[in-house]
Amino acid sequence: MITRMSELFLRTLRDDPADAEVPSHKLLIRAGYIRPVGPGLYSWLPLGLRVLRKIENIVREEMVAIGGQEILFPALLPKGPYETTNRWTEYGDGVFRLQDRRRNDYMLGPTHEEFFALTVKGEYSSYKDFPLLLFQIQNKYRDEARPRAGILRGREFVMKDSYSFDVDDDGLRTAYAKHREAYQRIFDRLGVRYVIVSAVSGAMGGSASEEFLAESEIGEDTFVRCLESGYAANVEAVTTPAPDPLPIEGQPEARVYDTPDTPTIATLVDWANETLDRTVTAADTLKNVMLKVREPGGDWELLAIGLPGDREVDDKRLGAALEPAEYALLDDADFAKYPFLVKGYIGPKALNANGVRYLVDPRVVTGTSWITGADAPNKHVVGLVAGRDFTPDGTIDVADVRDGDPSPDGAGKLVSARGIEIGHIFQLGRKYTDAFEVDVLGEDGKPVRLTMGSYGIGVSRLVAVIAEQHHDELGLRWPSSVSPFDVHLVIANKDAAARAGAEELAAELDRRGLEVLLDDRTASPGVKFKDAELLGVPWLVVVGRGWADGTVELRNRFSGDKRDVAADGAADEIVTALRG
Repeated sequence: MITRMSELFLRTLRDDPADAEVPSHKLLIRAGYIRPVGPGLYSWLPLGLRVLRKIENIVREEMVAIGGQEILFPALLPKGPYETTNRWTEYGDGVFRLQDRRRNDYMLGPTHEEFFALTVKGEYSSYKDFPLLLFQIQNKYRDEARPRAGILRGREFVMKDSYSFDVDDDGLRTAYAKHREAYQRIFDRLGVRYVIVSAVSGAMGGSASEEFLAESEIGEDTFVRCLESGYAANVEAVTTPAPDPLPIEGQPEARVYDTPDTPTIATLVDWANETLDRTVTAADTLKNVMLKVREPGGDWELLAIGLPGDREVDDKRLGAALEPAEYALLDDADFAKYPFLVKGYIGPKALNANGVRYLVDPRVVTGTSWITGADAPNKHVVGLVAGRDFTPDGTIDVADVRDGDPSPDGAGKLVSARGIEIGHIFQLGRKYTDAFEVDVLGEDGKPVRLTMGSYGIGVSRLVAVIAEQHHDELGLRWPSSVSPFDVHLVIANKDAAARAGAEELAAELDRRGLEVLLDDRTASPGVKFKDAELLGVPWLVVVGRGWADGTVELRNRFSGDKRDVAADGAADEIVTALRG
């Protein structure tokens, strides 16, 4: 098919949009692939839609290849099923809710586990119908508080979500492995550089969970890996190795000291090094962070988290650990309600004495000795021993993870990087089939509860991810698998014979099955070349001054290589180059 730029609905921009923060956002708008219509909302113009559809088709092909059957649910969904699983409440402010004229509640679908489970329950009743794999490519909606980075984090986006249904856990593991391999094929075909990391399931539920992250400095996800072993995990999923317990016998008794003006870890460490006969670091102190936590539909409750003073609470890890509960740090008004909480001097004893749930970092094991608050202004206790002087209610792994921390597999040190989530696979298990009692008759005639897997890919996000990873200072550089066209043919010569030759060459390439973008505009060659570099089609053919000598120029947008080929037989050369 030949698309003429003189007829194409396209306007390129020379300047970056004022609100664009990242390269993909700038380039996709400048090149006329998308246009903003509101915060986190974008229209897909012809070029952008072509790229989006090519990504969809690759995803679709690989899903069908592992036995997937495509269906499509509505984006507007009734409240009832989400109430059954309690996710109507758990989603909080993160989704769009609305009512119809009869005051019935609906949601713009953020995800569809409930409806897949209900659909299978309504259609199948025998073990003979399984395994089953269903998928859809559908618009999804999230009420992002801070939509940013263009289509990387929007309020409406396109996702592929697939769901496996099996009669036993072995079947689930098989379906999970098939998806994992299919995702690798998908991202390889798309030309995306990615890593697979262990992840947490969050509100989705389930057990095994892995994320596919596109490596990118502008990514919102932090992950860590061990270069020695290949271990990789989203920072929320990193587990801190707990040290061995220490003997309690023989340790000196805890002693309370006057510590004037030491409300911070830094001031406490300074005092300790001036007063005690040993070197003290922040890692020797126990910091107690106060939160209020509320389960969905419940009341606020106090929660204290104890962690070494050289660490900070990582908000993402904290959110993952407490989900679906909401939480907030205590403010001055909260502290005023609880006089036993002496800000800057909080210790485990007052927490235990007043029934405050107290969770500690995994490093706080029995026998470890700490300097911490003594629950009185300007006082700290030295030598407070875990398991002797205080007993926490459990552990919580929410401290920040740093480069150089030991890898959980014991094979080396961790290093961190940033990435953009492009896919997530879950072994959901029976969370949703339990909620809706999705049973079938087993081989023995007894009911069998189905087990599910859930597998998502951010289809529209991938357009931006590929643009992030494949661009230069001139513009986009699409991999051939997703480029809006196979060849961009530029007429850079006003000579009538050259123009006729370009038209004939375009027609021949079209007959060979290539998608051709023909720049037949009356604009100057300079404008045409700038647009070609901005649009990013991987192969550029220039019919210019060389036409008089019987040659056309073939350029590779990725490598920058260029060479002249004979006009007579140019189609053969171009097809060979493209398919080589």
